[in-house]
Amino acid sequence: MSFNKRNIIATALLLGLLTSSCNTQKQARMQNPEFPTFSYEGHRGARGLYPENTIGAMKLAIDLPKVTTLEMDCHITKDKKVVVYHDDYLNPKFVTYKDGSELKGKDIKGTIYKYTWKELGNFDIGLKGNIDFPQQQKTPASLNLLKDLIKESEAYAKEKKRAPMFYNIETKSKEGKDHEWHPAPQEFSDLILEVVIEQGIAARTVIQSFDKRTIQYINKNYPQIKTSYLIGAKNSKSIKELVAELGFTPFIISPHYSSVNADFVKEAHNLGIKIIPWTVNDKKGIIAQQALKVDGIITDYPNLF
Repeated sequence: MSFNKRNIIATALLLGLLTSSCNTQKQARMQNPEFPTFSYEGHRGARGLYPENTIGAMKLAIDLPKVTTLEMDCHITKDKKVVVYHDDYLNPKFVTYKDGSELKGKDIKGTIYKYTWKELGNFDIGLKGNIDFPQQQKTPASLNLLKDLIKESEAYAKEKKRAPMFYNIETKSKEGKDHEWHPAPQEFSDLILEVVIEQGIAARTVIQSFDKRTIQYINKNYPQIKTSYLIGAKNSKSIKELVAELGFTPFIISPHYSSVNADFVKEAHNLGIKIIPWTVNDKKGIIAQQALKVDGIITDYPNLF
């Protein structure tokens, strides 16, 4: 994306948010809704129950009364489309061809970034199921463009008379893999935010990443967008150290649940940062995390909320 186009998008975002603040108080709340007091997040929609990162998984999550937030992952295709998918490659654990046959040749662990959007239409991500999630429904399921998934999710929430969903979107980038697995962080972020802004969900969107480069870029160039720093299970750094590493204070820090304790949460809250752990997949674990006063939970089983 060119610098000029990025500036146009960022300006449109700013003007949209400023315009909403000039409306009536009720309209402003609708345009800029408050982040949930507790963010109940369906991981990849509802991965434990339905093929991950699909429109169907998002609809299932929307059907669950406590869910406030749809969590998902994004990659970029060869022709610069934003696709909702987690792995850097076609994962043979659950990806097949459309007829259900197993991947072969170059398609076995084929890199997503090396396929066009049209070429990705040859694959299915739901027929085979996922052995790691025995409750997951086996059903035909295609990869989806982010713009289509948002449109369908927005329409479905409205149809079901649900409050508009919040979106937690991960940039699946990794330092050292630019131009091999994905574009550079700037282009990756611009492409995602172009969709988010065009679909009118910027005020309800958090962009999260393990790759601090993407959220550093977003914080500088799209300061109206909320960001979340994803932290792995082996983290030993304090909140202050993580903030220093980033160079700014993110809206959320999202650690693996195993590294969360009361002091970690308290330190974050003292700096105005929310803590939303991943991925808590049993009722006992959910209750334990809530007792630590976290600000939300990401789970593959949002039916447990």
